[in-house]
Amino acid sequence: MISSRTVLALSSLALRAGGIGAGLAALALPAPAQSWRPLDHSGPASAGVPLLLTDGTVMVHQISSPSWFLLTPDAFGDYQHGTWTSLPSMSPAYGPIYFASAVLADGRVVVMGGEYNFGQPVWTNQGAIFDPRTRIWTTLAAPPGWSNIGDAQCAVMPDKRFFIANPFDTRAAMLDPQTLLWTAVGTGKVDRHDEEGWTLLPDGTILTVDAQAAPGAERFVPSLNAWISAGSTPQNLVDAGSEEMGPAVLRPDGTVFATGATGHNAVYVPPLTLTGTGIWLAAPDFPLYFGQQLDIADGPACLLPSGNVLCAASPGVFNTPTRFFEFDGTSLLPVPQTPNADFISSYYGNMLILPTGEVLFTDFSSDVELYTPAGAPDNAWRPTITSCPALVSPGASYVLEGTQFNGLSQATSYGDDATNATNYPLVRLTHATSGHVLFARTFGHSTMAVATGATPTSTHFELPANLESGTYALQVVTNGIASLPVNVTAVLKARPRANAPGRSVERGV
Repeated sequence: MISSRTVLALSSLALRAGGIGAGLAALALPAPAQSWRPLDHSGPASAGVPLLLTDGTVMVHQISSPSWFLLTPDAFGDYQHGTWTSLPSMSPAYGPIYFASAVLADGRVVVMGGEYNFGQPVWTNQGAIFDPRTRIWTTLAAPPGWSNIGDAQCAVMPDKRFFIANPFDTRAAMLDPQTLLWTAVGTGKVDRHDEEGWTLLPDGTILTVDAQAAPGAERFVPSLNAWISAGSTPQNLVDAGSEEMGPAVLRPDGTVFATGATGHNAVYVPPLTLTGTGIWLAAPDFPLYFGQQLDIADGPACLLPSGNVLCAASPGVFNTPTRFFEFDGTSLLPVPQTPNADFISSYYGNMLILPTGEVLFTDFSSDVELYTPAGAPDNAWRPTITSCPALVSPGASYVLEGTQFNGLSQATSYGDDATNATNYPLVRLTHATSGHVLFARTFGHSTMAVATGATPTSTHFELPANLESGTYALQVVTNGIASLPVNVTAVLKARPRANAPGRSVERGV
């Protein structure tokens, strides 16, 4: 039913990769476009899913363990020169790999399920929520009646609820992030959710390509609480034996690039009406590699600021090597490989778009790489700021208003085995004199929808307590695309004199 692959054979890869990046001198020159380079410091021993927190740091899971690690960029916002620290661990009984995960609108991180637990294929129904402010994990119970979850697909909906599938059947559930209570949702699903991935569309619906009922596709319409037909892909994207397929990424033009485990790919054009079917078009096939068909039978893809989609393909199902491509809307363009590419299959990989526009890539080793893409975003894709405080203080919170704060896409996709969407705003401040870069923690986003256009959006942001005084250029950054900057001035709060009555200081929201 579900892939029985394991990661027990990764020791040889770890040995190959263990020394990569060690001792490399930091270079002041910018990295050339379409190139990979390692972080200055090796990551976790077996780096898995990376998640971008709303303060600009990156949480990375160490596979088959309760352990998480934090990557913090340097004082100039550079992740290559960043530092690693250990985070508190989840329950000692919870060491998953291939699970659902997401950053919620309040900044907390939710983790649910696991195809494996400490290397054993048990399809666990364990879960947890992490609060980055307190650095505390809280156990999260499974939806009622779900004895197994495993490698479930998930998404954060526009109304901020966490939506997750049960891989074993057609059930799905929504988590209210405030009450942490589950509600059963969704009727009419044609086949079970197993091995399928979800893509959030601009109309608030969820697109999936059916694994068992291939080449069919479906959309979940929240207002109907039902799945409806999304037509059929022009060629089968699903490997018949394993029922695996690749990621599907929403692009800025509103189409979805869906990759297949057969070597075939497709493009979905959403309908103009909520209950319409939409249109599927053929996309270029992956090329052959020494006579073997490249494909993505589980693997990562990431929307780049240019609008291209970076993806990792390998031959057959779970074979090596991995080769990287960018889809530009017309063609699949080969791009350079990571140092470990010859030794890994596409399913080893995870991608994450960073505020710098670079892509962070993990591959179950300690070698964490950064990809520098070419090209720039269309200015129409940028977030815009319409209301921002002129004066700010350390530790205080404020409201920021504008448009397109959630970007045009979830940006990253893998399928059922890994989820780490980044469709939420970050607030980056650059000091006018020192050039230091810091991020204010964002929370309370008005929506988690994508491609919201001219509809007003907002978020709250809280400034670090160690904020330098002076003038900053403040930008909203989403999916690696930054707004035009606005100037804000940081004023340090004066301490009341010992013989003077104290005054309360308004903290905003």
